[in-house]
Parts: sequence; C-alpha cells; structure tokens
Amino acid sequence: MSATPRVRAALIGHGKMGRAIEALAAEHGVDVVAVLGRGDAIDRATLADADVAIEFTEPDAAIANLRTCGAVGCPVVVGTTGWGGPDDELRAELLAAGARALTAANFSLGVNAILGAVGRLASALETAGFAPHVLETHHAAKKDAPSGTALALAAAAAVDGVAPAITSVRVGSVPGTHTLLFDAAFEQVRLTHEARDRRVFASGALIAARWLAAPRAPGFYTLQDVLAPEPSEESR
Repeated sequence: MSATPRVRAALIGHGKMGRAIEALAAEHGVDVVAVLGRGDAIDRATLADADVAIEFTEPDAAIANLRTCGAVGCPVVVGTTGWGGPDDELRAELLAAGARALTAANFSLGVNAILGAVGRLASALETAGFAPHVLETHHAAKKDAPSGTALALAAAAAVDGVAPAITSVRVGSVPGTHTLLFDAAFEQVRLTHEARDRRVFASGALIAARWLAAPRAPGFYTLQDVLAPEPSEESR
C-alpha cells in the first residue's frame, strides 16, 4: 500500500493560530514550506510553490490575501474571523479566475458537525414551543463579538428567517465555548461545544488544507464539504 502523499503548505499569518498550525503540521502529513507575516509579499515565489495556503490574519487583510492566492492559482484555507466571508462579487471574481478556497468561522470538526444538524432540531423544537438563544464565551482578547461561530449557529437555528438572539461574553483566557439553548416552560435543551485548546482549530485547518489540496473543481468550500462522506466507487 502506498503512503499517503504529503502536502506542501504555506502559512499566511504567524500569530497564535499560525504557530499552532506549524507545530501540528507534520503529524497531519503537511510540510510547511513558507511562513509569511505582516507586510510580506504574497506571490507564487514567496508561497514556495505550495499545494495550498492556510490564512489566519486580520479581517482587513483576509480579502486581499484571498484575492492574491486566487490570482496566483494557490488554493487557500481562510481561517480569519470577523470579515464576514466572501460576498457575491468576490465569489464571482475568484470563480472566474478558477480559484479554490475553503472558509469557515470555526475549524473545530465538532462545531461543524453540530452546524450540520441544528436546522432540523431547531424546526422540531420551535414547533413544540421552545425559544432558542445562543450564548458564546471567549477570551478577553478576542476582537469580534459576537463570534463568527455564534453567528453561524444563529443562522443555522433560524426558523422562517428569524434567527435567535446572541449573548457574548469576553473574559479571561477561554478558547471558546458555544451553547445553543432551547427553553420551554418546563424543560430546557442545551447543545454545547467547549474548545479546550486552540489546537482543535489548528488540527481542523490542517485537515481542511489536505482536503482542499486534492484535485477539486474551482469553487468555495466549507468544512461541511470536508465532513461529507466521499462518494463510493460504486456511486461514481
């Protein structure tokens, strides 16, 4: 049996998340071939001909970095939060260039599995008279509030276009805790995801990078695509 091929990745951003990704890369079969920080030029040469780029920077830089990676033909995983994701104009521009990108508000596989299941739960509980609410807690240094994950949870739990309210707490050094609760007169349902270490996001980003580096059609992808079962040989 042949060994799983290794993936060459360029890191755009070398803050806490970039360093966590770099530390875990080898065990995920990823070789970091370039590390680009603030002010570094991004082109095919500085990306060191990487198979994929992983971008964790600032909201005001994410769009430009995404555009540049698309222009030079490097698939990119964008983990920067607080920028709102690609709008229709940016999608059209990058699709015309044949770009491949994967974006997510949260790179925890557990959170994304929850996001995939929330819609059905919310519809059933709304019918039974439960009122939804999202509560999220993060470390005091987190810049965006509510978090991108909280917004995604609220959107997934929306019924008839009405999303639940969000309460954001910024305190201490909490990596991230998100609770979607449904309250009724005599009972309450709580769905909680608790990140115990930021390495959960680094691991998810590396899994996403390996997935995106494989031959795929141009387009914008999410972790829902990564989690979806690959079609079997019989169904192809």
